[in-house]
Amino acid sequence: MPNEARVVPLRPHSARPDGAPPRRTSPAPAAKEPLWRDLIGDVLRRERLAQERTLKDVADEARISMPYLSEVERGRKEASSEVLAAAARALGLGLGDLLSRAQGELARVTSRYAGGSRRAVSPPSHDGLCLAA
Repeated sequence: MPNEARVVPLRPHSARPDGAPPRRTSPAPAAKEPLWRDLIGDVLRRERLAQERTLKDVADEARISMPYLSEVERGRKEASSEVLAAAARALGLGLGDLLSRAQGELARVTSRYAGGSRRAVSPPSHDGLCLAA
């Protein structure tokens, strides 16, 4: 049997000679799109704070529990349209106003990350708002 030597590389072929780790060629992960409940909660909280009102005050006027309204504002609960309408009314808004503001926030937030697999284009113009449950 011949005496054959086998060469076992100590580093993979993709490693750089200077010892630095190989460069990543994969694209950066795409930014995560916001959830609708987070956008709604942000709008509710921003409006409540702009009016300098307490969570308890708005919850009492909307006839919903203060802990539940807090969860909605923090995006932890997916509120029904009845709850959203009551909270909006307590803040002097209509349900359409609340949803329109949330849609505007969605357009603003999503236009920030046009990179990754998305093409860099201006956000589309929308004349209306459509929700599905």
